[in-house]
Amino acid sequence: MSFNPSSPVTGATVAGLTSPTYTLTTDVAPNINGKQYAITALGGTQTSVDINTVSKPFSISFFRPPVLKSLPQANPVTGVIKNVPYNVYKLITRKGASPAANQSPMMCRMTTTIEVPAGVDTYEPEDLRAMVSLHAGILSAQASGISDTLVSGII
Repeated sequence: MSFNPSSPVTGATVAGLTSPTYTLTTDVAPNINGKQYAITALGGTQTSVDINTVSKPFSISFFRPPVLKSLPQANPVTGVIKNVPYNVYKLITRKGASPAANQSPMMCRMTTTIEVPAGVDTYEPEDLRAMVSLHAGILSAQASGISDTLVSGII
């Protein structure tokens, strides 16, 4: 299955939000190598949180490499593969927010970059799954702590 989130998405537990959900609507990605969704409705209690608008975007995008790279041939004598290329994927969440009263909204961004050496996808796909599982699990489990750090600056 490819990147295809079901809507609504249940948000992770974060201080100040109660049972947050986000309704996704298919949007147009900035390029053909991506999928994008705009947040068009909120659920739970999210006081003062805005949905997607032109002036305050709230969206999530996933991008694959424009050209997928494969594993090059190994040296026929040594069996060593030099210069293994990487396929780089990105998940970007954008949220418009005002920095102060009477100020224009600015863009907040959260980006996860996934760098996969060519060949790992076929030789050890279970390791890719474990990596994503851990990363998503930590983000989910630590969402409240991470958001507190973004607000307080304290790790």
